[in-house]
Amino acid sequence: MSAGKHFVTNPKTLVRDSLRGLTFANPHLSFDEQQKVIFTKDLADLRKTQATIFCGGGSGHEPAHAGFVGHGMLTAAVSGHVFASPTSSQVLSCLRRVYSEEHGTLVVIKNYTGDVLNFGRAVERFKSECVNHGKPLPKVAMVVVDDDVGVVNPNDDEEGGVGRRGLAGTVLVYKVAGAHAASGGTLEQVKASAEYVVTHTFTIGCALNAASVPGIGMPRSLQDNEIEIGMGIHNEPGFETKELQPANVLVPGLVDHIIGSTQFKGACASNGRVLLMVNNLGATSNLEMGLVTKIAAETVQARGFTLERTFTGTYMTGLAMPGVSISLLVLPEDESERAKLLSLVDQPAHCPGWINQSSVADAGSTDKSAEGPVVQIKAAGDPAWENAISEAYSNVVAEEPQVTLLDQLMGDGDCGQVLLSGATAIHDAAKSVQLPLNDPPAALARISSIVEDAMGGTSGIIYCLFLDGLAQQLRGLNVNDNGALTPKIWGKAMLGALDTLYQYTTARPGHRTLIDALHPFAQILQDTGDLSAAMDAASKGAAATAQMQPKRGRAVYVQQKENTADAGAVGLVAVLKGIVKSFQ
Repeated sequence: MSAGKHFVTNPKTLVRDSLRGLTFANPHLSFDEQQKVIFTKDLADLRKTQATIFCGGGSGHEPAHAGFVGHGMLTAAVSGHVFASPTSSQVLSCLRRVYSEEHGTLVVIKNYTGDVLNFGRAVERFKSECVNHGKPLPKVAMVVVDDDVGVVNPNDDEEGGVGRRGLAGTVLVYKVAGAHAASGGTLEQVKASAEYVVTHTFTIGCALNAASVPGIGMPRSLQDNEIEIGMGIHNEPGFETKELQPANVLVPGLVDHIIGSTQFKGACASNGRVLLMVNNLGATSNLEMGLVTKIAAETVQARGFTLERTFTGTYMTGLAMPGVSISLLVLPEDESERAKLLSLVDQPAHCPGWINQSSVADAGSTDKSAEGPVVQIKAAGDPAWENAISEAYSNVVAEEPQVTLLDQLMGDGDCGQVLLSGATAIHDAAKSVQLPLNDPPAALARISSIVEDAMGGTSGIIYCLFLDGLAQQLRGLNVNDNGALTPKIWGKAMLGALDTLYQYTTARPGHRTLIDALHPFAQILQDTGDLSAAMDAASKGAAATAQMQPKRGRAVYVQQKENTADAGAVGLVAVLKGIVKSFQ
């Protein structure tokens, strides 16, 4: 959740400092620090060749608005304080700078009172300025974006009113208008494209909490089990606060709210074609964004609409607001007009905020290649193997609480349960005759696959690599049936398997890991063929880890607990004890 902590030197200079940082990372940008205007370095040339476009508003919505300045999108952006409109003097300065006498200039703003008044006054001041100096009335047009369908003012009527708020759909206006201007469109054509997007884009947002404002803190907070539907990008209240639902319930509800709105119905046929944008409001993880995008896209298609494009990312935020917004742009019914609009959407934009999509030809399925060769497993039982697996499983069941306790002291506490999960899966496979126990290398390879599925994590992959190496070693020693196996051969193969493992981990004896039990077991077994002596060496190796300084694994980051053995080594000893017991 958002908290009242921030990376701040001085809240009063934060906006200027942030914009200066943007120019360091994007050398195509220049910065008017006094007026807080970001513009393209080649502006003097650009305004000779095309209609220019600028926007602006309060800060705190990054990457909007300055993050969209670049070829193919905006020419400039002017920023106010956090959540506050820039003054009309700031806007006027920006307009003077970017105005193209030959091609004209388009101003794009969000529908908030402060923005409308300050940008509107700046435009009128610029007109008066030009006329008073004997120049013709400048070619300046302005569009106001009001894509919000989450909160609609009930007091608005046919004569007007405050209207709907401007949200992430504003970025789509930047994209289409910017691409059209870069393609040589006239000011009238660029404005028409922008107005189409304005009147055909519909957005709703939701948030798990409000966002903390630098220098001010949290304006209000939701309960841990609450979500607010329709929360604005300035922490404005939404239209409903309710209990947080699973994403597969919440997201379809948001999509249905859009397509059920009066505004959307008036702009789209029931089986229309749409563009989807899923926007991160600032503090939603990319992992969750992927889920929301999946559900939103599937819901749009399930409702009968054709999904022509899908965009997901961080486009317009409310500082670090933990939430998302969903926008639908209704595309033209006319095929030619739709193709034109989509070509503008697809045209690359050279700015930090926009995520250009890559398009490549589908060269056909590679699913068969990904599957690998078909392995025919001929399951077979073997009393010795089955007994060893059974005893190992029983011993792991008995020792799991101790292994878990040790891991809770030095790790994340899951080592015992993960080991038990692997032992259970192997035991079940042997009991149901799913393993080729008459072929040791094949049996170990199959057990390795079972371990990968059942265990996971670092310990799981270590066991898998060792088992893979063990299978390869036995095959290399021409051990193709159980009759050729002896304890010394097992020991030799285990040492070879350790060499395989050592290719992928720096853990070695003395590093306080399961290697401290595994290596002495294998070494003694190869040297003597004595199972009891090997088991004794493994037990001593595991016990010795209690006095070792951790050098690998999570335990490195945790303060050493006295006389606490390594959980992984103790768990391995539990497995080995069961196996050795079965042969005694």
